[in-house]
Amino acid sequence: MGKLNVAIMGAGNIAGSMAAALAGIKDEVVSYAVASRDIEKAKSFADKWGFQKAYGSYEELVEDNKVDLIYIATPHAMHYENAKLALTHDKAVLVEKAFTANKKQATELVSIARERKVLLAEAIWTRYLPARKMIEKIIAEGRIGEVKTVEADFSVPICEVPRLREPALAGGALLDLGVYTLTFASMFLGDDVASVESDCILYQTGVDATDRITLHYADGKTAYLRTSMVSGSRNEGFINGTKGYIYVNNLNNLEKFFVYDEKGKLVEEIAGPMLVNGYEYEVLACKEALESGAMECEQMPHSEILTVMGQMDSLRAKWGVVYPFETMRDLEGK
Repeated sequence: MGKLNVAIMGAGNIAGSMAAALAGIKDEVVSYAVASRDIEKAKSFADKWGFQKAYGSYEELVEDNKVDLIYIATPHAMHYENAKLALTHDKAVLVEKAFTANKKQATELVSIARERKVLLAEAIWTRYLPARKMIEKIIAEGRIGEVKTVEADFSVPICEVPRLREPALAGGALLDLGVYTLTFASMFLGDDVASVESDCILYQTGVDATDRITLHYADGKTAYLRTSMVSGSRNEGFINGTKGYIYVNNLNNLEKFFVYDEKGKLVEEIAGPMLVNGYEYEVLACKEALESGAMECEQMPHSEILTVMGQMDSLRAKWGVVYPFETMRDLEGK
């Protein structure tokens, strides 16, 4: 295929980040259309970022037969209905993390995508960044020995953001920040989790505010994770091996990482490469998948999407964090 016509559903802050990424890879993609429930907001966004079309409804967007890929940049609670709308109009979809509010919703979307043979991907940028493979290569070469533990802390005082306080919008620290710590653990320790220990401090509205999670793996490895939307700021990760460790600054975008030997001596400092701001790699992965006829991106396959959503469901079930539009049975997979 030639250039990919990319559309954005939603016109908020994260949509702006994606628009900036698209502008930086204009040899590969076209900033084609943006849709918002507020047509004036859509027009303003389109003018600012150079999009060809602006729509005042999501329905109009999905009916545009020139759209190749829709990036969904709406709040978590809307991802399911927005993605379903796009998929049932046979549009390839890239959904911002967290993919959906729960695994039940995610499972239905994956089922629809596979039935209609349409690409469906999750835009959790960490998995698509070149730095991920660079770190994996260092580990594979045995430079820090056998990895035994992972530590991750992503804490940012952002509880004043209205959507994060609101249960009806799938608010809380886990889906917005904690998903990155779970991703960090998954990338470098895998998913064969044998048992989980966790505790949560709730915000006054009932969403999770501060979470501590320990994942015990079947092979004896362990991940120690923390996230908070009321305290911080911390954004770092450690991959600890028998012969050294890797320290990652900004674990969500793998901005820079440092390799240390067994004596704690710095061996190498590496900056994660970026074409623009990191979001572009998700889109380029989708373009590659579309060109090959794939229905998922190898960087974040459907199986992995469902695994992480299931982990977050189990954690919220234990903490009693149930959103108004779901039930405890949904989180328990019943």
